[in-house]
Amino acid sequence: MATLGLIGSGQIGGTLARVAVDAGLDVVISNSRGPQTLAGLVAELGPRARAGTAQEAAYAGDWVVVSVPVKAYPLMPREALVGKTVLDTGNYYVQRDGHIAELDSGATTHSGWLQRHLEGAHVVKVFNNIYFKHLGALPRPAGAGGDRAALPIAGDDGGAKKRATELLDVLGFDAVDAGPLAEGWRYQPDTPAYGSPYADQSVADFTAQPAVPASVADIEAALAAARR
Repeated sequence: MATLGLIGSGQIGGTLARVAVDAGLDVVISNSRGPQTLAGLVAELGPRARAGTAQEAAYAGDWVVVSVPVKAYPLMPREALVGKTVLDTGNYYVQRDGHIAELDSGATTHSGWLQRHLEGAHVVKVFNNIYFKHLGALPRPAGAGGDRAALPIAGDDGGAKKRATELLDVLGFDAVDAGPLAEGWRYQPDTPAYGSPYADQSVADFTAQPAVPASVADIEAALAAARR
């Protein structure tokens, strides 16, 4: 049975754990506070889930999700992630992460900065542009047609992007290839592909907006409309 390792079990990480278990995957979840703090989530997820350290989640995962603040990227277990497809859900927020010169200058993207810290891993940027409630509400089986949401991916390794696409399909999403990691800015915060394509905007409060599926064509158009 395939396993999804999760480094970080907050809103996106915890939601992905639930979606993965529902899709029939095993999950190993971790956080910065230790496996003992995840007992409640593991009990909720059931027998397909167990808690571990970040290193254990990295070693166990056929794919490994990194869902931590960008400032924590240098702390990731590098050796355990060598050769792994690493799915980066992060966004850079100065008010939380502090100033990071390479990101402030635009010299690299959020996920490009993670890739620099993870030599030998294969980083794919995904899950960063969707609100966690919408992520949990939108999975649909293959063949769902217009009712299936699409998520953008970016990465420098073609094999890793293929594996990420396979995971998205298992979880219930289509994939849109946005190109290399350098193009990941196209669905970072304050771009057309960030958040709003998956939300019913007739409701004023974004956090209360019902989820709506954004198609491959919708996401392709949003990526093309992005401007720096």
